[in-house]
Amino acid sequence: MFKRSLLSSAVAGAIALIGQQAIAQGATTDKANESTELEEIIVIGPRASLNQALDNKRFNTQIVDSIVSEDIGKFPDNNVVEALQRVSGVQVTGRGGGEITTVSIRGLTDVHTTVNGRDVFTGTGRAVALQDIPASLLSAVDVYKTRSASQVERGIAGSIDIKTHRPFDMEGMKVVLSVKGNYSDQSEKIDPNVSALLSNRWETGVGEFGALVNISYVETHYRDDDIVAGAAFPYFTANPPTGHQPYKIMNFGAANNYWQPGLTNGLSTEAGSTLAVGDQDIEYLLARDAMFGRVWEAKRERPAYNVSMQWAPSEKLELLGEVFYTGYRQEQQTSMWFTNTFEEEGNSGNLLIDTPTVYEGTNVIKSRDVYAPNGFQSGDALKGKTDSYLYALGATWRPSDLITVDTELLHQTSEFHDDFFAQRFDRKAYGLTADFNADDGTPALSFWDDPSTTINEADMADPANWMAGTIYDNSSSQKGDSTTLTVDTTWNPAYEYFDFVKFGVKAEKRGAQNFLREQGGAPSSMTALDFAQALIDASASGDTSDYFYHVDDYMHGRADVFDRYVTASGLYLVDNGDVVRSVIGYEREAEARTFDIQETSYAAYVTSKYVVGHINGEVGVRYVDYTQDMDFGDSTGKGSATKVLPSLSLNWNITDDLIGRIAYTETLRMPEFNDLNSTQFFYDPLTEGVSYGTGNGGNPDLKPVESTNYDMSLEWYFTEGSSLYGAVFKRELEGIVISGSKIVRRVGDDDIERDYILRAPVNASDGELSGVELGLVYFPNNLPDVLDGLGVQASYTMLDSSQTTKDFNDDGSVAATVESKMAGVSDSSYSVQALYDKDSYDVRLTYTWRDEFYTGDEAALFANPIQFWSRPEQSLDFQLNVDITNDLVINTYARNILDDKYQNYYGKGNENLFNFGTAVYSREFGAGIRYSF
Repeated sequence: MFKRSLLSSAVAGAIALIGQQAIAQGATTDKANESTELEEIIVIGPRASLNQALDNKRFNTQIVDSIVSEDIGKFPDNNVVEALQRVSGVQVTGRGGGEITTVSIRGLTDVHTTVNGRDVFTGTGRAVALQDIPASLLSAVDVYKTRSASQVERGIAGSIDIKTHRPFDMEGMKVVLSVKGNYSDQSEKIDPNVSALLSNRWETGVGEFGALVNISYVETHYRDDDIVAGAAFPYFTANPPTGHQPYKIMNFGAANNYWQPGLTNGLSTEAGSTLAVGDQDIEYLLARDAMFGRVWEAKRERPAYNVSMQWAPSEKLELLGEVFYTGYRQEQQTSMWFTNTFEEEGNSGNLLIDTPTVYEGTNVIKSRDVYAPNGFQSGDALKGKTDSYLYALGATWRPSDLITVDTELLHQTSEFHDDFFAQRFDRKAYGLTADFNADDGTPALSFWDDPSTTINEADMADPANWMAGTIYDNSSSQKGDSTTLTVDTTWNPAYEYFDFVKFGVKAEKRGAQNFLREQGGAPSSMTALDFAQALIDASASGDTSDYFYHVDDYMHGRADVFDRYVTASGLYLVDNGDVVRSVIGYEREAEARTFDIQETSYAAYVTSKYVVGHINGEVGVRYVDYTQDMDFGDSTGKGSATKVLPSLSLNWNITDDLIGRIAYTETLRMPEFNDLNSTQFFYDPLTEGVSYGTGNGGNPDLKPVESTNYDMSLEWYFTEGSSLYGAVFKRELEGIVISGSKIVRRVGDDDIERDYILRAPVNASDGELSGVELGLVYFPNNLPDVLDGLGVQASYTMLDSSQTTKDFNDDGSVAATVESKMAGVSDSSYSVQALYDKDSYDVRLTYTWRDEFYTGDEAALFANPIQFWSRPEQSLDFQLNVDITNDLVINTYARNILDDKYQNYYGKGNENLFNFGTAVYSREFGAGIRYSF
């Protein structure tokens, strides 16, 4: 746990050490009045872009880090998320799906994103899917770790502002064409990444006019594989109580009277541990109930464009019109296999028992043989698309040298739709051997062949082994829209102690609608082969082989498991949906609206930059008011939140090159619209032997999460283009949303009455996050010519977090309060980028690493610890750019070079005892060419 005294000592020590060297360099110079705006980006090479990013950091009143494009269309990454992993204090996760998807700033994922200072979102969410924004559209990205009162209050982690190109940023006509080819080693596909920019500006009789069009298209084929050792249940030992069988799940198929599922730390793992069964204390073993694995294969397309037009009819007036579009298209096949790993009825009625192997000193089973387990294969397809448009009309008016008025009218729409089709194949296998941790967290599994039959039951790829099972036929749609008016006025009074006073208002009307359809059924008892023929007979396309989807080279030799298996082709089911429905005996229904939320928000602020000698900063206050009218179909609701949020920053120019900063801010996280939905959804148990179902729903009474933020930093710009900086910070969070639970008794879709564990979000947690950031950008001077151009960009972040979580009783009341880490927070993370920047080429090698981290909770159904933890993660990327001429550049790159396994587990410190999943993702290699004139 970090102590305040230790943080204060760290800063004081850093100031003393760095300050003694910097003060000796000479007299101070007041930097307070230098411009904080990004100037026109005409840079060559990574060193120049780092220089500009440092200038933006140095002369900003807020604590901010930037990434600046080396030149138009020359961001070294595919999307915004990949670029951000090199920023100090930023951590990224989720490499699945052929890309990194999740960004956290100083350990928190609630990041507010703007494009050119404007709110953007995807679907009914409050945030934008950052991976939808291609890097080729960007000129710069600013990561704000503190906030001015003039900036939007949302995002307790921080704010990311994405800047796109505008015609007035160029000197004249500019054309840029870029083509890349990207090879993924697991999908074995080469995908295009193309972009183009055309910009020009003209002097006319009615002023200067500029127009810019920037388009991008990125295609990705990906494949991800994983294997998972399932959750744990208590099992009887070889000596069960009277009326029970050896090595059987306690209360299999009956009410749970013996143990409490879903505990934070799970049941005891000590050898000899007991549970009360009737009036006896009975020893138990802990074992996994299942093992499963998946392969995701997909084609994804991301079209995007930005259109910008500027007109300056006079020096006092500038008009702006822009359209920003991002799109998403994906067709995904998910092929899943699943098997129980416990005996149910024995082998053909004969209960055969082999003694399992346990981890030494525990009651946890490591490996065992299983006779006659039930299992299934599932072929799922998901076709999805998103179209998001942002339209902006703006004006900048300068009625005098002292006053600037900026106003914008924005309209945004974002629509998402997906179709999901899946079918299970079912069987009772002859038997299997399972080792739940055969290789440092990776399980192993093999099926047995029944020598008395002509079919090879060990062959998971033979359709003859499977019966046609349940069909799942779902779809959903999201519609989001907003209309926003902003007016901002900046007054430069030329007073001795005030550089500017800025005040403004914002009014927004936001709508969010969600629609859902869930259908399905099951064929009458028939084999998978017979069902395939039934579809063809009913006029489905192709032949019976098209109905089956074969997975080859499963886990790529990185797990001791079968290497191929068969499922239904989900994409075939989607394409022949009407035929499938006719064979099963139902028709497609219309989607039902699950919620319609209309939100009106207002904001007003005033902030001022002050200058007192060598000290400057901002002091301001922001007032916000949110109201929601909510319609959930069978119920309605209203919500509101009103807050006054002060902010203060103080920057001390200690010397010409040494700056100290202190900041106090308050920020909010508004509830997600989907979390407000009071509609409840219930699901029958998937795993045989589980006697209770699950359910989830929203909570219309959710309130905003509030964060009080303290920041202190010290920045030393010890030579041109180089700096060393450190920061300490603290976030105090109130009203964190966690998942509450209670027991609901109801009749399921299978007409069986049972208990369901219903989970819903509640404001039932508080937390605290504190940490230290260190960053270095260094290009040594006076190196020999062959070494001139060597440099390094490095960052290190150390975090400490705590959060109260709850264990809930059956009625939803709190049974216990437990302190844990915050989700997504690694104690330590760092990145190092080595650069070699010469006149005609540059090379980069980037390494990132983050410590283990808590990622969230399992369903409260099992006996293992409820928390999911991820093992440490690392990545290594390489890039080479070669300037053939001033206008022609070729590049090559490699990503995820280390090709690590990505693994998670149950409960901190249990990476071997309760290992969970092992995933392998693609390495990527690419080359491209860029031409500009």
